Amino acid sequence: MKKKIVFSGVQPSGVLHIGNYLGAIQRWVRLQSQTTNYFCVVDLHALTIRQDPEELHANTLRVAKTYLAAGIDPQHSTIFIQSHVKEHCELAWLLATLCYMGELSRMTQFKDKSRNKGENIGVGLFTYPTLMAADILLYHTDLVPVGEDQKQHLELTRDLAVRFNNAFGETFVVPEPLIGEVGARIMGLDDPTRKMSKSEPKPGHYLALTDPPDAIRKKIGRAVTDSGTEIRAGADKPALSNLLNIYHLMSGISIAELEERYRGQGYAAFKRDLAEVVIEHLRPFQERYAALDDAEVMALLRAGADRARAVAAETIQQVKERMGIVV
Repeated sequence: MKKKIVFSGVQPSGVLHIGNYLGAIQRWVRLQSQTTNYFCVVDLHALTIRQDPEELHANTLRVAKTYLAAGIDPQHSTIFIQSHVKEHCELAWLLATLCYMGELSRMTQFKDKSRNKGENIGVGLFTYPTLMAADILLYHTDLVPVGEDQKQHLELTRDLAVRFNNAFGETFVVPEPLIGEVGARIMGLDDPTRKMSKSEPKPGHYLALTDPPDAIRKKIGRAVTDSGTEIRAGADKPALSNLLNIYHLMSGISIAELEERYRGQGYAAFKRDLAEVVIEHLRPFQERYAALDDAEVMALLRAGADRARAVAAETIQQVKERMGIVV
């Protein structure tokens, strides 16, 4: 039976953290033997917000190294940099001709990121969802791992696929969402009401995958807690719920068991143990990451781009022919 095709990617717009790892990358690793995979470093998406060129270059390699160190296997998955496959931009433009202004203006991510910017809003931020649609549709993707913040963009992708197929004949697979696992959404250490974000300027907000042990201890020690001293999860305990969730996901111990283990104990002992759990969980990843050679990683990325381009070029050829473009 033909394997389902999966596409996903991470922006190189900051330091990757445990939220990226537990919420997305770790899941990709589990999927990769069962599916045909395209895991992309989506550098063109990162440009919707002004980037320092040197940092963008360095972060692009860091994301690729994170994929590899986390267990994404180039034998099972195509790993590449988005900008190395020009067909992403080409299809984004062709899809933009079928997309409506109203659809893009209703995107909640655009509203959130453009708030208080007046007229100084880049067109790239507005049209971001059409590039995301192109990323997905180029590879005849069946399944897209998404979190809550990307579900709306995937709905637009599905609408564009159906709209194109109705206008020009069956061309695109209409992708299905692969919704994130319950509990895999990691919140900020300094604000448990906000999802942990790599673009957050305050380092105390996130736990970076490459943070050394002392930094992990310090960040967890300073993580906000809730009123009272009881260590339990609940709607009235968002900070403790988040920390317990991290402990559970990195140790395999159930939250109920953790609540029982720390019954009657204070936050200090709990945080101290949590820090050591995180340090030990990340140790193998950090060792593999440190051993990766930049030149070898670039060679893998270029080989991945060659494989991706072969599929993308076929898709673009078909799309152009269907639309009446001379090829």
